[in-house]
Amino acid sequence: MYRSIARVPLVHRFTPRAPRRRGLVAALALALSLTLAACGGGNSPATTSEGTTAVKVGVIPIIDVAPIYLGINKGFFKEQGLDVSLETAQGGAAIVPGVMSGQYQFGFSNTISLLLAQSQGLPVKAVSAGVASTGVVGKDFGAVVVPANSPIKSAADLAGKRVAVNTLKNINTTTVNNVVRAAGGDPAGIKYVELPFQDIPAAIARGDVDAGQVVEPFLTIATQQGNRQVTSNYAGTDPNLAVALYFTSKQFAQQNPKAAQGFTAAMQKSLAYAQEHPDEARGVLNSYTKIDPAVQSAMTLPKWPTEIDKASVQKLADLAQQDGLLTKAPDVAGLLP
Repeated sequence: MYRSIARVPLVHRFTPRAPRRRGLVAALALALSLTLAACGGGNSPATTSEGTTAVKVGVIPIIDVAPIYLGINKGFFKEQGLDVSLETAQGGAAIVPGVMSGQYQFGFSNTISLLLAQSQGLPVKAVSAGVASTGVVGKDFGAVVVPANSPIKSAADLAGKRVAVNTLKNINTTTVNNVVRAAGGDPAGIKYVELPFQDIPAAIARGDVDAGQVVEPFLTIATQQGNRQVTSNYAGTDPNLAVALYFTSKQFAQQNPKAAQGFTAAMQKSLAYAQEHPDEARGVLNSYTKIDPAVQSAMTLPKWPTEIDKASVQKLADLAQQDGLLTKAPDVAGLLP
């Protein structure tokens, strides 16, 4: 899961000291109880004095959500009759129960976490694409890095090594396992070490781990420190990998179809605008994060598609099952719009 705190060095998806899977499952169980208790009471949006519908969106202050900030600034949500306020959370483990209980009407979370939530019986419903791989191996916003003089030359060489990830048993371990397997290696022997993204480059330098999976801006930081990329785990898994999505509860979508449809339309416009105006996407980061200018200008931006790549979501579901993260096949069609 992603996790970060605003106005501190930017952290990506899935979390400085993010909870392990047992923590996520506990949060999902709590969310389920909150959903059952809410019974529709807390999920109704308010109407502002201007006649717009006020909705709260749970986000993480990371690069991925730049489009929604741009969309608010450009008035795309106002055009749909929505008055959007953004509330930052530490990660999807907090955002999912927040959406289920009605604290937020919409939220942002990585795709595997939503699949896991659904498998736990939570009525999550994706409403918009969020962020995706660039699809270019070696030029993606996430990768596994090693020291320049490391004997690790390919994904297969990661087998049996110590690999740092920011969260165990989630999208990063699943995609690393996949690229290792595809390269002919056995991921079963990988020893994953959970570390915050910002601590991974230093752990590699000290030799505490053999490799580390990082995302922007930490990928640029790591390579500027002399590390090299050994594999692009997102692009190597699927060139159109849907890494994260915006979602709501099925209850909210059914009871507030105009607001739900308006949010989807505004997000699609916001995503397209961010994709077409990368300089503005970089610039809006200054309003909710703090990144060194040299890193900010050099880092690789993700892809912001307007449509969810359903095949890549199904692939993630299959891989999560293969890894034992999901114990049964999720209803991918039921999760997606």
